[in-house]
Amino acid sequence: MSNQTEAVFDALGEPVRRRILELLHDGPTPVGQLAERLPVGRPAVSKHLRILSNAGLIEHHSVGTRNLYALAPAGMAAAQQWLVRTWDTALAAYAAEVSQHSQRQAPAHQRQAPTDPHQPPAHLHQPPNDQPRSHP
Repeated sequence: MSNQTEAVFDALGEPVRRRILELLHDGPTPVGQLAERLPVGRPAVSKHLRILSNAGLIEHHSVGTRNLYALAPAGMAAAQQWLVRTWDTALAAYAAEVSQHSQRQAPAHQRQAPTDPHQPPAHLHQPPNDQPRSHP
């Protein structure tokens, strides 16, 4: 896992920071408004905003004397990529296990031997029969 991905997940591990991200879905917001809607004081909100900013999840812009905080457009990309890779690996392992389980459960006459993907199927690889047929 990259340092960026770890920073994102570390930042998301705190409930107040997740709530800040939810509040920022409404658009750019000043610290004071965020603090009014959170169970912690303004100094704690500022600390959480700094951690979210360092993780690349939010960005801030100064407008006059106010600092407005907003979601960073690509802030969740590192976490999303990690989750996709992890999920793909888990699904592939599950599919392999289901396939193996199905092979073990099938009656012997229904089981198929593993095939070499580089060879054509056996029925396409039989030599022609040049012997004349005998009729009874």
